[in-house]
Amino acid sequence: MKKYIFLFFAIVTSGLFTSCNDQLDLQNDGRIDASSIFTDRYRTMGYLNACYGYCSGPYIDRASYCDEAEDCDDNIAGARSGWYNGSVTASNYASYSQDGGPWTSLYAGIRKCNVFLANIWNSTAYATDEEKEGWAAQAHTLRALYYLQLIKRYGDVPIYDKPLSVNYDYSKLTKAKFSAVVKFILADCDSALTAPATASGFPWDIYINQFGIMSRAISYAIKSEAVTYAASPLFSDGTYTWADATKINGEALSQCLNHNYSLFNVQPTKNAAQNPYALYFITSSNDQRSVDKETIYQCGGTMAIWQNAGLPTNSGMSKSGPCPSQELVDSYEMANGKQITDAASGYDPTNPYVGRDPRFYASIYYNGAVRILNYVPDSTYAESPTTSYSGLTINTISSDINEYITTNGDPHMNLPALTTAITGFTSLTLSFDYKSTTGIIDPQIFFGVPGFSAAKSVMITPIPASSGWSHYSVDLTSSATSSGWGSVGNPLRFDLGGSSGKEIQIKNLGLRAITPPTTVKTYIGGAEGLSLTDRTHTRTGYYVRKFNNYLSSKSSNADGAIRLFRLGELYLNFAESAYQSNGPDVELSLGSGITMSARDAVNVIRKRAGMPDLPTGLGDAFGARYRNERRIELAFESHRFFDVRRWKVLSTTDQYVSGMQITKNGSTFSYSRFKFNDRNCISDKWLLYPIDQSEVNKMTGYTGVNWQNSGW
Repeated sequence: MKKYIFLFFAIVTSGLFTSCNDQLDLQNDGRIDASSIFTDRYRTMGYLNACYGYCSGPYIDRASYCDEAEDCDDNIAGARSGWYNGSVTASNYASYSQDGGPWTSLYAGIRKCNVFLANIWNSTAYATDEEKEGWAAQAHTLRALYYLQLIKRYGDVPIYDKPLSVNYDYSKLTKAKFSAVVKFILADCDSALTAPATASGFPWDIYINQFGIMSRAISYAIKSEAVTYAASPLFSDGTYTWADATKINGEALSQCLNHNYSLFNVQPTKNAAQNPYALYFITSSNDQRSVDKETIYQCGGTMAIWQNAGLPTNSGMSKSGPCPSQELVDSYEMANGKQITDAASGYDPTNPYVGRDPRFYASIYYNGAVRILNYVPDSTYAESPTTSYSGLTINTISSDINEYITTNGDPHMNLPALTTAITGFTSLTLSFDYKSTTGIIDPQIFFGVPGFSAAKSVMITPIPASSGWSHYSVDLTSSATSSGWGSVGNPLRFDLGGSSGKEIQIKNLGLRAITPPTTVKTYIGGAEGLSLTDRTHTRTGYYVRKFNNYLSSKSSNADGAIRLFRLGELYLNFAESAYQSNGPDVELSLGSGITMSARDAVNVIRKRAGMPDLPTGLGDAFGARYRNERRIELAFESHRFFDVRRWKVLSTTDQYVSGMQITKNGSTFSYSRFKFNDRNCISDKWLLYPIDQSEVNKMTGYTGVNWQNSGW
């Protein structure tokens, strides 16, 4: 007698898209009424929509499960402490893991894709062949995505390529080898890529209301990550070599580069972000690739770093979350490209946060980090236009030079009202370049509120005559401070003396305010100081800055999101496989006229970051430099957890992490590194997730084989 199981995987699941109606799900007995779905265009599209939403988005909490961070809840029973002390079992793993136990949900998504693919080509719904090809391509890519998420967590898993019948004989079910699943993933992606690259087919571009929809770039990214994992030490069985990975990674990278993908390199204003790398992670990718041309797929929404991994000085924050480890901090090179362990690097252990890789400042809040980027740029006032003037004739000499001729006893011009508050400044300077045959004897400044009511005036230094261009500068700090001037809407009036017949040419008129920066204070007793008991304070002496917009608050969240796939990863995947197959410096053809070596690919990443190139001739040392580069570039993006496992270095990297205790002594600081307890989650069994024990028990009963991963 056959043994049956009533649908091993979840039957009724809800999609994350509002267009997924209840009637689009399978019936509880596993049957689907195709006539009610695939004969109707919109129900067909709705069912495809229901295939989405089964891939859990990456989140920063995964940093606490590897050597990137020590979690603020490390001493709370049942939280991270269970992970660190090794008390996790196959039965309770889901309650500890960053994404729970995704086995069931991922197979639920696979089931939906299987149903769609089994019916779309025989559907009678009104749709063109091109549309059907595009829809099928989405389903193939989604299925590949779900299988990729399964194998990187669980290793060997069963393959289903069609809907299972109600009376499916589960006694014959087996797990497929990792490499066999990768082969299936690659075939799914290749099938998707046969669809026409058109708007109604399977496009490169993202069109209106298509944010989060599968695209050609996603198929290539899935192929790249899958084959890189397949060639890695944990999963390699000889089926996929590093040469195979290099070929597939090269094609994926070149295809994306030739279809308008590029690293995000927008230079931010100084009060927006520190550098392009920092700006990227707080910039929305939902822009139809108009600005963000790096993101391939964002799976998961905007995070609230300010609240869930925030500083205790953030109003409304709940916890400090994953606190960056000293090991991660140490991995950031000096800005000159040398590692801090290099005696020639210039690293100063008594001033450890100066002169580091720009990505350090974008990713980590450290003691002394500028918290509020409240820099007010030069030319808060541009000379032109003025809002109004009197007693003056103004002649335009050139696009940047105006001539002012006084015509009565009260010549003045009103400059635009402040649009950015500059209160709290410690220095306020008015400056410009000028030429004047007459000079200005008694110039004057009026500080005021709108309408100049209650304005306060101050006489300023006379402007001497000058036949050539001279520079004029005057300190207005005390006058502006005493007048209470500096709020949004406050105007400024510039009087050019008290008589007619004076002339002056002016360019580069500007007002420069310097405001003391708000800095992070993680020293003992500081506002954000280290604590080993309070979850709102850092455990390690550091906080996560990446993805955090300093303007975020409980009333307005402006934080960013982790990208599941981005072009930066494709460069790094190629660099890894190309180094393993051909060494660091061999130029390889990627196709489409693009040639690149492993070192070239890493240097593209470093250039965007503002770092010098890795030198030629590193030889075997390139491997360690590459891994460090990947660690830095992809910090807190959920890659490190999987990387140290697929490289089989978990027992080396994750045995323990350290923090930095900082003591303030007057105006100086002393630094003392300290070690957390050893972690008991580094044996080989921790290389893979366990399958939920209840599911294992079922399958053992039906197949006679223990499906559980080794050690669990």
